[in-house]
Amino acid sequence: MAEPRRPAGLRGIRRRRPPALVLAVLAALGWLLPAAPAAAADEAPVVETVLSVPGTPEPDGRPVDLDVTLMTTDPAVPRPALVLAHGFGGSKDDLAPLGRDLARAGYTVLTATARGFGASGGLIHLDDPDYEGADAVRLVDLLATRPEVQRTGDDPVVGFAGASYGGALALVAAGLDPRVDAIAPAFTWNSLRTALFPQSAVAGPATSLADVAPQDTGVFKQRWAALFFRSGSAAGGAPGAGDGPRDGTAALCGRFAPELCRGYLATAGSGRPDADLVARLDRIAPARLLSRVSAPTLLVQGEQDTLFGLDQADATVRGLPAGTPSRVVWASGGHDASVDVQDQVGELEAWFGRYLRGDGTPAAPGLSAVVPQTALVGQADDDAPLTLQTSAYPGRGAPLATEDRALDGGPQQVLAPAGGAPAALTSLPGTGPALAAVTGVAGYGLGVLPGQAATFTTAPLDAPLRLLGSGRVVLDVTSTATSATLFAAVWDLGPDATDPGSTNPGAAGSGTPGRSAAPSSAVLPGAAVAPVRLTGLVPGQARRVEVALPAVAHQVPVGHRLQVVVSSTDQAYALPRTAAVHTVALAGDPVLTLPRLESAQTSGGGLDVPLPLVLAVAGVVLAAGLTALVLRRRVAAVPDRADLADLPLAVDGLVKTYGDGFRAVDGVSFTAGPGQVVGLLGPNGAGKTTTMRMLVGLIRPDAGAVYVGGSAVQPGAEVLGAVGAFIEGPGFLPHLTGRQNLEAYWQATGRPAAEAHLDEALEVAALGGGLDRRVRGYSQGMKQRLGIAQAMLGRPRLLLLDEPTNGLDPPQILAMRGVLADYAATGRTVLVSSHLLGEVQATCSHVVVMDRGRVVLAGSVEELTASDDVTLVGLSADADREAAVAVLRGLGLVVGTAEDRLLRVQGDRPRAAVVAALVGAGVGVEQVDGRRQLEEVFMGLVGGGPGEGGEGGRG
Repeated sequence: MAEPRRPAGLRGIRRRRPPALVLAVLAALGWLLPAAPAAAADEAPVVETVLSVPGTPEPDGRPVDLDVTLMTTDPAVPRPALVLAHGFGGSKDDLAPLGRDLARAGYTVLTATARGFGASGGLIHLDDPDYEGADAVRLVDLLATRPEVQRTGDDPVVGFAGASYGGALALVAAGLDPRVDAIAPAFTWNSLRTALFPQSAVAGPATSLADVAPQDTGVFKQRWAALFFRSGSAAGGAPGAGDGPRDGTAALCGRFAPELCRGYLATAGSGRPDADLVARLDRIAPARLLSRVSAPTLLVQGEQDTLFGLDQADATVRGLPAGTPSRVVWASGGHDASVDVQDQVGELEAWFGRYLRGDGTPAAPGLSAVVPQTALVGQADDDAPLTLQTSAYPGRGAPLATEDRALDGGPQQVLAPAGGAPAALTSLPGTGPALAAVTGVAGYGLGVLPGQAATFTTAPLDAPLRLLGSGRVVLDVTSTATSATLFAAVWDLGPDATDPGSTNPGAAGSGTPGRSAAPSSAVLPGAAVAPVRLTGLVPGQARRVEVALPAVAHQVPVGHRLQVVVSSTDQAYALPRTAAVHTVALAGDPVLTLPRLESAQTSGGGLDVPLPLVLAVAGVVLAAGLTALVLRRRVAAVPDRADLADLPLAVDGLVKTYGDGFRAVDGVSFTAGPGQVVGLLGPNGAGKTTTMRMLVGLIRPDAGAVYVGGSAVQPGAEVLGAVGAFIEGPGFLPHLTGRQNLEAYWQATGRPAAEAHLDEALEVAALGGGLDRRVRGYSQGMKQRLGIAQAMLGRPRLLLLDEPTNGLDPPQILAMRGVLADYAATGRTVLVSSHLLGEVQATCSHVVVMDRGRVVLAGSVEELTASDDVTLVGLSADADREAAVAVLRGLGLVVGTAEDRLLRVQGDRPRAAVVAALVGAGVGVEQVDGRRQLEEVFMGLVGGGPGEGGEGGRG
């Protein structure tokens, strides 16, 4: 769908390039994929092939051609494919920069302009499975025939990604085509009907975090629909002229399919949903196909999104089959704000890496949510957001726990004005949720108009409260009319709001209609309201209704109050034309019912322990104590070994078998001595990552043990204080600066600040002025260097680094070699897991090679690359290379080129005879070395190819 806040936003990506190491940032309506490091982007040319793909014909038989581009850095190498779907009103051109970055990152990328947009033909059917969905299947057909695309049997390895309009297409494609292997839809819809005609009157117990009643047609979201329709009717320019409706609505409809256009025009004119339009939106909804989606699904939904709220992702994840891997992320941003997923890059890399390339372990299931702190007008935005993670999606497969908060406020009369004017202003679709930024004043006074709202308020909080999901309130509504349209919301009132019962018209919760809170005292989380339309009312008789309040993610501080506001107007929606007076009262127990998570993890305040959703500080302390107790009991299960006290690392017979019976690590043993830089090598699926995770106690082995200085490594073991680790990418608190992250990490160890050697770590990070910027603005390379610096804090005896050069440019890689060599020269030990063989040979003194879960070779690089039958001959600058090759081949030797002036000679002639023959022929020789490249050794051991017979990404 559209992002009308900025004209370019309707067409797809917004790219951000932080200084220094540039990482493509995924943004706006067509991103949602990991980007490549800048160094690769500068060096690897991308081959782009423009194609015209036959799409699905229009209903009248007119043919449709789709404009697509295939991108890869090497057409001869098959790679997993990614289809990038653009935002509403855009085209493939919006995705070109991101597509090139992804091609350099190792994917074959297909960017396609959807029908009805850009240079593609046809009409806009709003991701109809019969049209846009069928087109997506044809794109997969195309990928199945291309040599650039990796296959499993006859099926291509392919993923779909996109946001808003493109995100819905990803869901539809996965529902139609089982060949789709993974999807990442974001900021998108489950059903356009429930998004554009929401109804928050519910019946029955809460089953999930954002429960709505999809069977009821609700209140027309008129402002958003108008912005969307305007952007679509103007889409495509000249190509649409011949494709649009051929009746009198052509000028209004642009490239919309005629039946959609007529339905919208009828709805916009009456303010009530056209029956044919509703039926059509139901038929084309991704919701209808979810039961057929088997592709692992990563859903990202925005917390500032009044177009497609959190309820849309909630409905989608609950509609997926139980066996479909899924993860839901509630992220900052949305159609009301900038769509910026820079903080989600790690999530996305892990998702597609796991399910398309077989890299790494599966991402944690359940729900991840960024929960912002209250930010009142004029207040500094220094409060830390909270990141909350649940182990399973709440309400999916288990009852949803709740808690009640008492509300105060008696029956109140609410006026519904004639013509719906004046109307409350809670958000301006397309301009953003921060009403104060638009109007210059606090939003409460405009969002709660005098005489048009009933308010019910809690007592001040004596402990912090986290709102996550949709609360509920039961109301009795009496009206002078036979129908009523109401809008319910939960406001966060700051401590400077006038106390209830005051005669001040700003009193909050006093029971007097028409109050308004003092400026800077109220926040409407997500700028979200929940519309309710009641029909069949008997004037003067009360109707009881349970209202599902907007799903939000929000932290409420101590001393604040919650206020349920029920209003008769909201400018974002179509409103009744006739005047009425409604009486609104709390029914039954006067409470606000909130969802509560019984088991979740939080980060942001230095803790990572089980927490309920709504929890006082005392609960945190208790949970932390219980966690520590459990960890202490686990330690000492494996005895220490005094005979290994002189070895920084000894790995003895590690075995790890996953639940499906696959043995990822099978009897791995090796040692790393003082002063060594050891490279852990192996193809994808060899077991490297699983081994690294067992080295630091993140995974408990089925058999075997790990010893650091003779002490057994287990979760919570004290010896882990002598280990610095950087495994599976960097992870930081995005709201803190780089320096603050390092300081907070060290403070958590409880050791004296002088032992951190912070200055040395900062030198390794080499971030310059970026050190004092918030990490949320860092590129991947900057985060990588900060992560390595964090691992080196305290100068640990053993340093474990997983792919440390990812995101670094060549000069920084060269500098990192020196850092690691100098670190090991002090008698410490470094273990580096990597797939870059040349880099390992240049950096490491020793290597351990793994394949299919076993160690197949271990030793010093010097010993392993030594060879009796291979000679590397370095020619002088003025030597005749062709003459040298002719001389050597005349001796019956095999000659290849290692580098421009370096010849690789193989055969049974003594090395001295080779040199004598060259010198005798007048060829200058500057160096001779009897070594093979590490790559030759490696491929001789694992020649079956990376990943063949491996662990499918779990190692």
